Amino acid sequence: MNIDIITIGDEILIGQIVDTNSAWMAQKLNEEGINVRQITSISDDPEHITESFTEAAKRVNLVLVTGGLGPTKDDKTKDTICSYFNTRLISSSEVLQNIEDLLSKRGIGLNRLNRDQALVPESSRIFQNKLGTAPGLLLEKDGCSFIFMPGVPYEMKYLMEFEVLPYLRNSFQTSTIFHRTVLTQGLPESMLAEKIADWEDALPDYIKLAYLPSPQGVRLRLSARGKDHSEMEAEIGVRIKALEQLIKANIYGFDDESPAGTIGKILTEKGWTVSTAESCTGGAIARLFTENPGSSLYFKGSLVAYSNEIKINLLGIAEETLARHGAVSREVVEKMATEACRLMNTDFSVATSGIAGPGGGTEEKPVGTVWIAVAHGDEVISQLYNFGNDRERNIIRTGQTALFMLRKLMLSYNNSMENN
Repeated sequence: MNIDIITIGDEILIGQIVDTNSAWMAQKLNEEGINVRQITSISDDPEHITESFTEAAKRVNLVLVTGGLGPTKDDKTKDTICSYFNTRLISSSEVLQNIEDLLSKRGIGLNRLNRDQALVPESSRIFQNKLGTAPGLLLEKDGCSFIFMPGVPYEMKYLMEFEVLPYLRNSFQTSTIFHRTVLTQGLPESMLAEKIADWEDALPDYIKLAYLPSPQGVRLRLSARGKDHSEMEAEIGVRIKALEQLIKANIYGFDDESPAGTIGKILTEKGWTVSTAESCTGGAIARLFTENPGSSLYFKGSLVAYSNEIKINLLGIAEETLARHGAVSREVVEKMATEACRLMNTDFSVATSGIAGPGGGTEEKPVGTVWIAVAHGDEVISQLYNFGNDRERNIIRTGQTALFMLRKLMLSYNNSMENN
């Protein structure tokens, strides 16, 4: 089953707001085994709206539309709906009662604009909106169904969850789809693809693999479509076990897990603690840890040593070391890591020092040059990287790479403990 999504609003086209509705709807529809063929954002112009409806109806048999159902004069969608479907607006006592109940709970009186929200196309099926004054509407023309919802995200989500998706399940036959995403770090997309080429070639036809690269790493999404959900889940599980034999060291989690979150689970399980000493990342790694609930169990703190003065006075780095090697050097970042462990009394630490950009680079140390160190007591591992000339990307990649190095050190330490 194919569906088109249309979002209406000039505010989307001028970049005033980001269309998050479409992404959320597409995800929910995909979970139902429904394929989104096209997503379109259009203006509030009636001619543009009508043109988009006509074109969508040629492609698919169901169109989901959000936006333009508000009470103000700039919301023209309902009038355009009536023109397109050759119907007229009538007052719905059912919708009006819902509006009165909603406003009464908020202590707001009913005015003319609120009453106008109860005007609906005569030939429409109504989906009651318990969170807002604009109802959802279903209309049909020439074998194509259109479902209209308000553009306010929390109202749209309510209608989708409690009205639209149940309607689609009952009205259309859909296939089952199952996704599992393998989260990897440490291998660029091309190297990863080469390493798992034979495994990928052996996947059955009904399992599709997608490579999803980002500064955080490469996500491998396996998608199976069929009739038996449990059977597909089991088969993908078998395939992932085979994948782990090839790249186990590079897999840090699955689906919505984060590198810091998976590290946090290990730290909690083992009773270990971690700290950070950050220069070029400015506390970004600490934030990756602390955005996870329960991180106070294992994350003790961070020292953002952005200036040489702080590196000298708080981390004990000798002025001579800074003068000879520079702040962006192995000698400095390793000292930052070991001192973080000592100062905050943690089992592990992470340290970064680099040139995030866009300025500050030299021929010897261009923008993107970053030293990362991870430490366990006096044991310290450091590595030099160059992540390019984009400041935001450099900070993200430094943080994610530092977490990858930390995870490797933790697993190595754990394995050595188990073998002793």
